[in-house]
Amino acid sequence: MRRDHRPYYIKKVYQKFQEFYVNHFLRPQLASLGVGFTFMRPWQVEIFGAPIELGDYVNVVASSDKMVRLAIWSEQPDKGRIQIGNYCLICPGVRIGAAHEIIVGDNCMIASNAYVTDSDWHDIYNRISVGKTAPVNIENNVWIGDSAIVCKGVTIGENSIVGVGAGAVVVDSIPANCVAAGNPVRIVKQLDPAESFTTRAQFFSEPDKLFRGFDQTDRELLKENSLLHWLRHLLFPSRKD
Repeated sequence: MRRDHRPYYIKKVYQKFQEFYVNHFLRPQLASLGVGFTFMRPWQVEIFGAPIELGDYVNVVASSDKMVRLAIWSEQPDKGRIQIGNYCLICPGVRIGAAHEIIVGDNCMIASNAYVTDSDWHDIYNRISVGKTAPVNIENNVWIGDSAIVCKGVTIGENSIVGVGAGAVVVDSIPANCVAAGNPVRIVKQLDPAESFTTRAQFFSEPDKLFRGFDQTDRELLKENSLLHWLRHLLFPSRKD
Protein backbone atom coordinates (compact mmCIF):
# COMPACT_ATOMS: atom_id res chain seq x y z
CA MET A 1 0.00 0.00 0.00
CA ARG A 2 1.38 3.41 -1.01
CA ARG A 3 1.68 5.85 1.85
CA ASP A 4 -0.33 9.03 2.14
CA HIS A 5 2.14 11.90 1.65
CA ARG A 6 -0.18 14.70 2.71
CA PRO A 7 0.54 16.64 5.87
CA TYR A 8 -2.04 16.04 8.58
CA TYR A 9 -3.57 19.50 8.25
CA ILE A 10 -3.90 19.19 4.46
CA LYS A 11 -5.88 15.98 4.87
CA LYS A 12 -8.13 17.61 7.46
CA VAL A 13 -8.77 20.62 5.20
CA TYR A 14 -9.67 18.21 2.38
CA GLN A 15 -12.09 16.33 4.64
CA LYS A 16 -13.67 19.59 5.80
CA PHE A 17 -14.10 20.65 2.18
CA GLN A 18 -15.87 17.38 1.39
CA GLU A 19 -18.19 17.95 4.36
CA PHE A 20 -18.85 21.53 3.20
CA TYR A 21 -19.62 20.30 -0.32
CA VAL A 22 -22.17 17.79 0.99
CA ASN A 23 -23.92 20.34 3.18
CA HIS A 24 -23.86 23.10 0.56
CA PHE A 25 -24.64 21.20 -2.65
CA LEU A 26 -26.10 17.78 -1.82
CA ARG A 27 -28.11 18.25 1.38
CA PRO A 28 -30.50 20.78 -0.24
CA GLN A 29 -31.37 18.15 -2.86
CA LEU A 30 -32.21 15.52 -0.24
CA ALA A 31 -35.43 15.13 1.74
CA SER A 32 -33.27 14.14 4.71
CA LEU A 33 -29.64 13.39 5.53
CA GLY A 34 -28.75 11.94 8.92
CA VAL A 35 -25.87 12.63 11.26
CA GLY A 36 -22.36 11.23 10.98
CA PHE A 37 -22.29 10.93 7.20
CA THR A 38 -19.09 10.36 5.22
CA PHE A 39 -18.90 11.17 1.51
CA MET A 40 -15.69 10.52 -0.39
CA ARG A 41 -15.47 12.70 -3.52
CA PRO A 42 -19.03 14.00 -3.11
CA TRP A 43 -18.71 16.04 -6.32
CA GLN A 44 -18.97 12.66 -8.08
CA VAL A 45 -22.42 12.03 -6.54
CA GLU A 46 -25.38 12.89 -8.76
CA ILE A 47 -28.85 13.39 -7.27
CA PHE A 48 -31.97 13.83 -9.37
CA GLY A 49 -35.60 14.02 -8.30
CA ALA A 50 -37.29 13.74 -4.92
CA PRO A 51 -37.82 12.56 -2.26
CA ILE A 52 -34.48 10.90 -1.54
CA GLU A 53 -33.68 10.12 2.11
CA LEU A 54 -30.36 9.00 3.63
CA GLY A 55 -30.08 7.86 7.24
CA ASP A 56 -27.48 8.28 9.96
CA TYR A 57 -23.80 7.31 9.50
CA VAL A 58 -24.17 6.64 5.79
CA ASN A 59 -20.91 6.16 3.87
CA VAL A 60 -20.98 7.09 0.18
CA VAL A 61 -17.82 6.50 -1.86
CA ALA A 62 -17.57 7.83 -5.42
CA SER A 63 -14.78 8.30 -7.95
CA SER A 64 -14.22 10.18 -11.18
CA ASP A 65 -14.75 7.06 -13.29
CA LYS A 66 -17.53 5.59 -11.12
CA MET A 67 -20.08 8.18 -10.12
CA VAL A 68 -22.82 7.37 -7.62
CA ARG A 69 -26.26 8.22 -9.01
CA LEU A 70 -29.51 8.40 -7.05
CA ALA A 71 -32.41 9.31 -9.33
CA ILE A 72 -36.20 9.48 -9.25
CA TRP A 73 -38.30 9.80 -12.38
CA SER A 74 -42.00 9.06 -12.02
CA GLU A 75 -45.02 9.59 -14.24
CA GLN A 76 -47.33 9.61 -11.19
CA PRO A 77 -47.17 12.42 -8.62
CA ASP A 78 -47.79 10.06 -5.68
CA LYS A 79 -44.97 7.68 -6.62
CA GLY A 80 -41.20 7.87 -6.71
CA ARG A 81 -39.14 7.52 -3.55
CA ILE A 82 -35.68 6.36 -2.46
CA GLN A 83 -35.03 5.70 1.22
CA ILE A 84 -31.63 4.47 2.44
CA GLY A 85 -31.41 3.51 6.10
CA ASN A 86 -28.84 4.02 8.83
CA TYR A 87 -25.23 2.74 8.69
CA CYS A 88 -25.33 1.90 4.98
CA LEU A 89 -22.36 1.74 2.61
CA ILE A 90 -22.72 2.87 -1.01
CA CYS A 91 -19.67 2.10 -3.16
CA PRO A 92 -18.38 3.66 -6.41
CA GLY A 93 -20.52 3.26 -9.50
CA VAL A 94 -23.75 2.42 -7.66
CA ARG A 95 -26.94 3.52 -9.44
CA ILE A 96 -30.34 3.55 -7.78
CA GLY A 97 -33.24 4.58 -10.00
CA ALA A 98 -36.83 4.79 -8.80
CA ALA A 99 -40.15 5.40 -10.52
CA HIS A 100 -42.17 3.76 -7.71
CA GLU A 101 -40.33 3.14 -4.42
CA ILE A 102 -36.98 1.70 -3.35
CA ILE A 103 -36.40 1.07 0.35
CA VAL A 104 -32.94 0.07 1.63
CA GLY A 105 -32.85 -0.99 5.28
CA ASP A 106 -30.22 -0.39 7.95
CA ASN A 107 -26.67 -1.81 7.81
CA CYS A 108 -26.80 -2.59 4.10
CA MET A 109 -23.76 -2.67 1.82
CA ILE A 110 -24.10 -2.05 -1.92
CA ALA A 111 -20.90 -2.88 -3.78
CA SER A 112 -19.30 -1.20 -6.76
CA ASN A 113 -21.31 -0.87 -10.00
CA ALA A 114 -24.49 -2.39 -8.55
CA TYR A 115 -27.78 -1.21 -10.05
CA VAL A 116 -31.12 -1.16 -8.21
CA THR A 117 -34.28 -0.24 -10.11
CA ASP A 118 -38.04 -0.54 -9.63
CA SER A 119 -39.01 0.02 -13.25
CA ASP A 120 -38.56 -1.32 -16.78
CA TRP A 121 -38.17 2.35 -17.83
CA HIS A 122 -39.87 1.66 -21.16
CA ASP A 123 -42.89 -0.44 -22.07
CA ILE A 124 -42.46 -3.16 -24.69
CA TYR A 125 -44.79 -1.43 -27.15
CA ASN A 126 -45.10 2.07 -25.70
CA ARG A 127 -41.54 3.32 -25.82
CA ILE A 128 -42.53 6.66 -24.26
CA SER A 129 -43.93 5.37 -20.96
CA VAL A 130 -41.62 4.27 -18.12
CA GLY A 131 -43.38 0.91 -18.31
CA LYS A 132 -44.22 -1.41 -15.45
CA THR A 133 -43.08 -0.48 -11.96
CA ALA A 134 -43.07 -2.35 -8.65
CA PRO A 135 -41.47 -1.42 -5.32
CA VAL A 136 -38.10 -2.83 -4.25
CA ASN A 137 -37.44 -3.65 -0.61
CA ILE A 138 -33.91 -4.43 0.57
CA GLU A 139 -34.18 -5.45 4.20
CA ASN A 140 -31.69 -4.86 7.03
CA ASN A 141 -28.09 -6.06 6.81
CA VAL A 142 -28.22 -7.10 3.16
CA TRP A 143 -25.02 -7.21 1.11
CA ILE A 144 -25.41 -6.63 -2.64
CA GLY A 145 -22.29 -7.71 -4.50
CA ASP A 146 -20.21 -6.16 -7.25
CA SER A 147 -22.10 -5.33 -10.48
CA ALA A 148 -25.32 -6.97 -9.27
CA ILE A 149 -28.63 -5.85 -10.79
CA VAL A 150 -31.75 -5.80 -8.62
CA CYS A 151 -34.93 -5.50 -10.68
CA LYS A 152 -38.46 -4.26 -10.02
CA GLY A 153 -40.71 -5.96 -7.48
CA VAL A 154 -37.86 -7.70 -5.66
CA THR A 155 -37.59 -8.10 -1.90
CA ILE A 156 -34.24 -9.23 -0.49
CA GLY A 157 -34.61 -10.66 3.00
CA GLU A 158 -32.65 -9.68 6.08
CA ASN A 159 -28.96 -10.69 6.27
CA SER A 160 -28.88 -12.15 2.77
CA ILE A 161 -25.96 -11.77 0.37
CA VAL A 162 -26.64 -11.32 -3.33
CA GLY A 163 -24.02 -11.49 -6.04
CA VAL A 164 -21.19 -13.66 -4.79
CA GLY A 165 -18.83 -13.84 -7.77
CA ALA A 166 -20.20 -10.56 -9.16
CA GLY A 167 -22.71 -9.81 -11.89
CA ALA A 168 -25.82 -11.35 -10.31
CA VAL A 169 -29.21 -10.47 -11.79
CA VAL A 170 -32.07 -10.53 -9.28
CA VAL A 171 -35.52 -10.80 -10.89
CA ASP A 172 -37.30 -12.69 -8.09
CA SER A 173 -37.39 -12.11 -4.34
CA ILE A 174 -34.72 -13.66 -2.13
CA PRO A 175 -35.60 -14.92 1.37
CA ALA A 176 -33.76 -13.91 4.52
CA ASN A 177 -30.50 -15.53 5.65
CA CYS A 178 -29.18 -16.94 2.40
CA VAL A 179 -26.50 -16.44 -0.23
CA ALA A 180 -27.59 -16.09 -3.86
CA ALA A 181 -25.53 -15.92 -7.04
CA GLY A 182 -25.83 -16.24 -10.80
CA ASN A 183 -27.83 -14.88 -13.72
CA PRO A 184 -30.63 -15.18 -12.84
CA VAL A 185 -29.71 -15.66 -9.19
CA ARG A 186 -30.29 -18.88 -7.33
CA ILE A 187 -29.76 -19.69 -3.69
CA VAL A 188 -26.40 -21.38 -3.18
CA LYS A 189 -26.16 -21.38 0.61
CA GLN A 190 -28.30 -20.97 3.70
CA LEU A 191 -27.05 -18.82 6.57
CA ASP A 192 -27.64 -19.84 10.17
CA PRO A 193 -30.02 -17.24 11.68
CA ALA A 194 -28.92 -18.39 15.15
CA GLU A 195 -25.39 -17.11 14.46
CA SER A 196 -24.55 -13.62 15.68
CA PHE A 197 -24.17 -11.08 12.86
CA THR A 198 -21.71 -8.23 13.33
CA THR A 199 -23.25 -5.21 11.63
CA ARG A 200 -22.13 -1.72 10.68
CA ALA A 201 -24.26 -0.36 13.52
CA GLN A 202 -21.88 -2.03 15.95
CA PHE A 203 -18.91 -0.44 14.19
CA PHE A 204 -20.53 2.96 14.79
CA SER A 205 -21.82 2.15 18.28
CA GLU A 206 -19.47 4.74 19.84
CA PRO A 207 -19.06 7.24 17.02
CA ASP A 208 -17.17 9.92 18.95
CA LYS A 209 -14.62 7.38 20.13
CA LEU A 210 -14.39 5.90 16.63
CA PHE A 211 -13.76 9.26 14.95
CA ARG A 212 -11.21 10.24 17.61
CA GLY A 213 -9.41 6.99 16.86
CA PHE A 214 -9.37 7.78 13.15
CA ASP A 215 -7.99 11.23 13.88
CA GLN A 216 -5.27 9.89 16.16
CA THR A 217 -4.25 7.36 13.50
CA ASP A 218 -3.99 10.16 10.95
CA ARG A 219 -1.84 12.20 13.30
CA GLU A 220 0.54 9.28 13.80
CA LEU A 221 0.77 8.24 10.16
CA LEU A 222 1.15 11.74 8.74
CA LYS A 223 3.23 13.45 11.40
CA GLU A 224 6.48 13.23 9.40
CA ASN A 225 4.94 14.69 6.25
CA SER A 226 5.76 18.29 5.43
CA LEU A 227 4.26 20.58 2.83
CA LEU A 228 7.47 20.56 0.79
CA HIS A 229 7.63 16.76 0.94
CA TRP A 230 4.04 16.50 -0.31
CA LEU A 231 4.64 18.98 -3.14
CA ARG A 232 7.78 17.12 -4.17
CA HIS A 233 5.77 13.87 -4.26
CA LEU A 234 3.08 15.47 -6.43
CA LEU A 235 5.50 17.04 -8.90
CA PHE A 236 8.35 14.51 -8.88
CA PRO A 237 7.01 11.12 -7.72
CA SER A 238 9.52 8.40 -6.97
CA ARG A 239 9.35 4.62 -6.65
CA LYS A 240 10.63 5.09 -3.13
CA ASP A 241 7.44 6.99 -2.29
